[in-house]
Amino acid sequence: MPFDDLRSFLAALEENGQLLRIPDEVQAEPDLAAAANAAGRIGDQAPGLYFDRIAGFTNARVALNTLGSWPNHAIAMGMDPQTSTKDQVAEFIRRWDAFPVAVERREDAPWHENSVEGEEINLFEILPLFRLNDGDGGFYLDKAAVVSRDPLDPDHFGKQNVGVYRMQVKGKRRLAIQPVPVHDIAIHLHAAEERGEDLPIAITLGNDPIITLMASTPLRYDQSEYEMAGALRGSAYPIATAPLTGFDVPWGSEVVIEGVIEGRKRELEGPFGEFTGHYSGGHSMPVIRIDKVSYRTNPIFESLYLGMPWTEVDYLIGPATCVPLYKQLKAEFPEVQAVNAMYTHGLLAIISTKKRYGGFAKAVGVRAMTTPHGLGYLKMIIMVDEDVDPFNLPQVMWALSTKVNAAGDLVQLQNMSVVALDPSSSPSGITDKLVIDATTPVTPDDRGHFSQSARDLPETAEWVSRLTRLIAENR
Repeated sequence: MPFDDLRSFLAALEENGQLLRIPDEVQAEPDLAAAANAAGRIGDQAPGLYFDRIAGFTNARVALNTLGSWPNHAIAMGMDPQTSTKDQVAEFIRRWDAFPVAVERREDAPWHENSVEGEEINLFEILPLFRLNDGDGGFYLDKAAVVSRDPLDPDHFGKQNVGVYRMQVKGKRRLAIQPVPVHDIAIHLHAAEERGEDLPIAITLGNDPIITLMASTPLRYDQSEYEMAGALRGSAYPIATAPLTGFDVPWGSEVVIEGVIEGRKRELEGPFGEFTGHYSGGHSMPVIRIDKVSYRTNPIFESLYLGMPWTEVDYLIGPATCVPLYKQLKAEFPEVQAVNAMYTHGLLAIISTKKRYGGFAKAVGVRAMTTPHGLGYLKMIIMVDEDVDPFNLPQVMWALSTKVNAAGDLVQLQNMSVVALDPSSSPSGITDKLVIDATTPVTPDDRGHFSQSARDLPETAEWVSRLTRLIAENR
């Protein structure tokens, strides 16, 4: 059954041996972040972490690393925990085609249990806040689903955005938010500020895993994350109406925060240890005024550790980046076979494709950089042949080492846009981009000597399955 809230997902993780409850009392800093950091260093089978004995807090509950491994990612999608990464991406692609699945509106959302408004709001009393990296400028909400609407078309359900954006706690009822220009909330904010208005938003914390995945996925501007969540989970996604804004929010959230991004107001935000493995520095960012908070009794605070890859964010964003890029490219180039954009939010991607003619792979690589996600993130692309698995790095390295001639296989695009968080951009947000063509040349490109390549024996695939089964049986 799909998960309607975070608590049912945690129960499923525990049932599958993928949730570790920490019995000892820990310090909020540095223990919580250090434990999540450590989970990313013990391999791709790491469990989620659950803490309920935190010094200085009463009844605090914190969940970390819930999607921080391939078994946990598979469980979130209702699959066998041992499903391979490649097969999880393939299943993600298959379910994508069921979009759109209409939502289910429910009453009696669990976050209706408690509420506080106006000057009575104090986030420090509701949430067990802690820093994620020792150089962070403050406390952050970084695993929230942020809901906003297009001020020019507020009744268009598909243009209602659900996204994940980092938010620094600036006070009892104030946050600073980083709306990256390529993301939908930045479009909404720009439209509101042009009209001299604030932008109403709803921020939901402690969500089920599927809406967290969808909020991290680069959909088209008019595609609903809720309707795609329904496709991914195989049933209508449950939503409820937020009491102050009237926005559609996840029914099962632990906490719902409502307020506005105040038009044309900015405050210093940052530094923050980002997914690039570098601090992003301090910048002038928009400010959120919180007007109402609704929450479950003793809410579970879910946070996302980011730092030097791999961490939970890489498992969260990896397939959610691969699949839309694949679908967008496949629609225009049926020859595309697979996309691996797992690396640092897709700053590097590997794409396998058949070729129609010489130079075709380079054209596909350049097109990938102009997709909605590619505009802000894809910086380097490695193109490989259809018989090279982009998820098999030894095969990719073989293609790079034997197929590439720098004299004709590198395409450099100068002064292109990239997310400002990329530490190599100079000036911030501008970079040269690179397509590396590691495919076999085809006519009229007659460079090299590739006519006698060795291939796997016809029986090899059968033996791969046979040996895998025998190894598992003998463990």
